[in-house]
Amino acid sequence: MKSSRVFSFFFFAAFTAAAQTGTNTVMTQPMSLTDCIQQALQQNFDVQIQRYQPQISLYNLRAAYDGYDPAFNISGQHDYTVSPSRYSPYTVTNTPPSISDENQFNSGLTGELPLSGLQYTFSGNIAEAYGNNGLPFDNSFGSIGVTLQQPLLKNFWIDSTRLTIRLAKNQLKNDEQGVRQQLITSVTAVVNAYFELIFAQQNVQVQQQALDLAQTQLDQDNQRVQIGTLAILSVQQDQSQVAQARASLIAAQSTLDTDQNALKNLLTDNYSKTYDVDIQPTATLEAAQESFNLQDSWRKGLTERPDLLQAQLSVERQGIQLKFDRNQLFPEIDLLGSYGFNGASREYDGTFDQVREGNAPFYYYGAQLKMPLSNVGPRNTYKSDKVTLQQLLLKLKQLEQNIMVDIDNAVKQAQSKYESVQATRQARIYAEAALDAEQKTYAVGKATTFEVLTYQNNLTTARSAEIRALADYNEALATLAQQEGTILEQYNINLEAK
Repeated sequence: MKSSRVFSFFFFAAFTAAAQTGTNTVMTQPMSLTDCIQQALQQNFDVQIQRYQPQISLYNLRAAYDGYDPAFNISGQHDYTVSPSRYSPYTVTNTPPSISDENQFNSGLTGELPLSGLQYTFSGNIAEAYGNNGLPFDNSFGSIGVTLQQPLLKNFWIDSTRLTIRLAKNQLKNDEQGVRQQLITSVTAVVNAYFELIFAQQNVQVQQQALDLAQTQLDQDNQRVQIGTLAILSVQQDQSQVAQARASLIAAQSTLDTDQNALKNLLTDNYSKTYDVDIQPTATLEAAQESFNLQDSWRKGLTERPDLLQAQLSVERQGIQLKFDRNQLFPEIDLLGSYGFNGASREYDGTFDQVREGNAPFYYYGAQLKMPLSNVGPRNTYKSDKVTLQQLLLKLKQLEQNIMVDIDNAVKQAQSKYESVQATRQARIYAEAALDAEQKTYAVGKATTFEVLTYQNNLTTARSAEIRALADYNEALATLAQQEGTILEQYNINLEAK
């Protein structure tokens, strides 16, 4: 029986070491919560992915200014045409054939001004004809001028280009808030995973203590059986308790491994380099009392929550679209004008000289009106977008109310978790005292093995409940900061979207 106890002792010692270190040798890396957050900000996949979105929107915004980018064009061509002779009833002979042999060069610069939608075209052209229409000499002609078109109603205060630019600016702001939202989500996840890891580590210690208690009870009862003061049935109860404690320790170690991986997954973008490194939190589970102010939390949530700011940007974006749609209801009334100079000579040089001297000007001015008879498309588009704006306003109010409810729940949850910490701490203290008293009673033969084991289970449950309550309280504080939108400020994280 003595050799059996020795073998049992070494078996449990080996099992405990394996449970604590795992099957593979791993390295530990002490990390504070701040260390984890800073590493997540650099290597977390979700954060890295989301950070690209404002860059994409910025490029899209710059691309939207393409409507104001002047377009330069230049062309040249050579035309040669022979017109055959034709019969004329007024002459005895046929009309002689004619030859058109001509070189043409054209150029222009077109664009639109940003503020008023004024469209402009600067143009210049020159041509040289050789014996055109049977003339015995060559001739050259050309012109230079500018043409303007200014809308007065439709497309005056906003057009498609200005609409695209304003929507792109709105989207950039939205994506900047999207980055902030992702940072809040990721930081909250890191905080919760960090405290879950601390709980898992301490829970392994609690289950190890439970196994030690059960093993000690088994060893003592084996001695009592040997001297004949205890029935073998009590030892069998002890052995069952040891087996149950061992199973709980294995489950706790498995949870610890899972929580290790959960935190590492949030901190790295190269898991293959960190899978064999265990994070060792330097913090402990504590319950610092916080003062909760529901009105202040509501104020923070209604001014700092990124999702609320994004909803407000959606309303603003719809207002921009509605402004454009209203402008499209008006008829097109445009002012038109053109001014320039002509030139003609037998040579290119002479034509250029005449154009430069400005002795042969040309111009026109006027207006044009274009108005669809029914305008059914723009009218119904405007009505649809107007109703959509009302819908978005209701969604915004709904979100504001949901935020208030979520914050209220988070405050009450944090208060409840703090009270749970106090209650579970007292329960653990009482359980320790109760077990100590029961062990003393058992030592003088006034208690049964079953009763001692029951008190041991009660103590293990109380210890586990206490550290669970501590972890839950710290996570509840993180959840409250997330609902307020203040968790980044709480951990001194500055977001400067470029």
